[in-house]
Amino acid sequence: MNIFEAVLLGAVEGFTEFLPVSSTGHLTILEKLLGYRIDDPAITAFTVIIQSGAVLATIIFLRKDIARVVPAFLAGLFTKSKRDNPDFRFGWAVLLGAIPIVIVALLFKDQIETTLRSLWFVAGALILWSGVMAFADHAATQVRHQEDVTWKDSLIIGTVQCLALIPGVSRSGATMSAGLLRDFDRVTVTKLSFFLSIPALLGASVLQGYEEAGNISAGVGWPNTLIATLVSFVVAYFSVNWLLRFISRHSYSIFIWYRVVLGLVLMGLLITNTIEPK
Repeated sequence: MNIFEAVLLGAVEGFTEFLPVSSTGHLTILEKLLGYRIDDPAITAFTVIIQSGAVLATIIFLRKDIARVVPAFLAGLFTKSKRDNPDFRFGWAVLLGAIPIVIVALLFKDQIETTLRSLWFVAGALILWSGVMAFADHAATQVRHQEDVTWKDSLIIGTVQCLALIPGVSRSGATMSAGLLRDFDRVTVTKLSFFLSIPALLGASVLQGYEEAGNISAGVGWPNTLIATLVSFVVAYFSVNWLLRFISRHSYSIFIWYRVVLGLVLMGLLITNTIEPK
């Protein structure tokens, strides 16, 4: 991998990580077009590790919310009277919501890094989950807000988040759809999606960095991985800012149509053997 490719992949990761279009799906497609074997351990590890840049950008963007929620959560753990604070309930809900994807990712790690890396799965997931997103966007009443989030809501949303382990579904697309079907407004489900990404993606990045350090060194290279992570961080910060402003005034329809078109184009390329699925 050269520096230009590292910058390009980092920019795509940063821009798409929190959009409901599947960053892993986009990276998988682009890595294939650049000539990489997309189920190679170094490539799969690289794809996961550079997500940490986007997560760090989110932490900085949400720093005021985090500075409010974390102390309230810790205070509620030790003082019963503090547990009525909506920020304590929100923090507890985020923690519970992050658990399902950790369990599923560890149980099915091999399948996620090999079988599910096929571009057939990416194309199918892009198209099929678009239907779920369209239904959720149409059916949502949006009568609930951040202070209404309960542990039950977050556990349901966190469980649905597990589907994002299939490239093409989109972690944010899964959590946003589940949140809308729980009748939360779009800004709340988008911010909740950001919060749920922090433990899930940071944990995955650290694990991959530890387990695949040798493959990264021998393949992609740590300098390129760090460059891509830095670019991901910068681009994601502006992407998150834009998304929250956009979603406060618009539906998810533009993302839904984009997903369908991309999925159909990818499927056409696979059917005509223009590109190989792996």
